Amino acid sequence: MVSVAARVPAAAKLQLPTAPLRKFAGALVAPLVSITLALAAWYAVSMLILSEGRRFLLPPPHVVFSESLADPKKLEVMLEALAVTARVAITGLLISAVLGVAIAVLMSQAKPIENVVYPYAVVLQAIPVLAVVPLIGLWLGYGFAARTTVCVLIAIHPIIAMTLFGIKSVDGNLQELFTLGRAGRLRRLWSLQLPAALPSTLTGLRTAAGLSVTGAIIGDMFFAQGKPGIGTLLDTYRARLQSEDLIGALLLAALFGVLVFTVFTVIQKVSVGRWHNSAQ
Repeated sequence: MVSVAARVPAAAKLQLPTAPLRKFAGALVAPLVSITLALAAWYAVSMLILSEGRRFLLPPPHVVFSESLADPKKLEVMLEALAVTARVAITGLLISAVLGVAIAVLMSQAKPIENVVYPYAVVLQAIPVLAVVPLIGLWLGYGFAARTTVCVLIAIHPIIAMTLFGIKSVDGNLQELFTLGRAGRLRRLWSLQLPAALPSTLTGLRTAAGLSVTGAIIGDMFFAQGKPGIGTLLDTYRARLQSEDLIGALLLAALFGVLVFTVFTVIQKVSVGRWHNSAQ
C-alpha cells in the first residue's frame, strides 16, 4: 500500500523548506526598496539641486558616514548621548503606561470621573508641549525629572484613549454573561474588560513609544543639566553648522525610535497575535 508521503511529488517536497525563506525575503523587499528610494532622493537633492557652495546644508550620505558616523570618537559621543536619551524615554514610557492604564480604568468604572478627568487629558494633548516646557523647568529644575515629565505629557494621552476605548468596546453578550454570573466589579474588570482591552492598550503603547522618544529629545534640547542627551548634541551641532554630525545624530535617533516601535510591535504580536487582527 502506497503511503501518503510517497504520493507527494518530489517538487513539492523541495519547495516546502523554501517557503519560510520566501516569506522572509518578501518581508525584506519593501524596506530595502524604501531605503534605496530615500537614499536616491537624498543624493539627488545634495548633488543635483544644491550648488557646491550650499552642499554643506545637506551633505550626501557617503560624506555623512565617512565624516561623522565612521569616526570612532564622534560615534562614541553620540552613542553616550543616545543612551542618556534612551533612559529618559524608557522611564517616561513606563510611567505613562502605568498612569495611563490606571486613569483609563478609573474613568471606565465611574462616569463622573470620566467627565472630570478626560477633558484634562484632551487639554494636555492639545497644548503644544513647547508652551509648557518653561514652566516644567521652573517647577522641576532642568535635569532628569524635567525631561521625563516632558515624555509623560506627550506619551500618556494615546494610552488613556486607547485603553478606555478597549474597555468600553467589550462585547455586550459577554457583559450580560458576567452579569448573569453575578460577577463583581473587580472580577468583571480583571477577567473580562482588561483582557478585551489589551489589543487597544498595546496599540496605544506602540504610539506612545515613538512619542516618548520625541519627548526625550525635546527635553534634551531645553533641559541641559546633567549628561547631554542626543537632543543636546543636535542643538549644539545646529549652532555650529556641523551638518554631517547633525544628520548622523538624527539618523541614530531615528534608528532608536524605530527600534522602540519594533519592540512593542513584537510584544503586541506575541501577546495577541493569535486571536486579534491588530497584531497582523
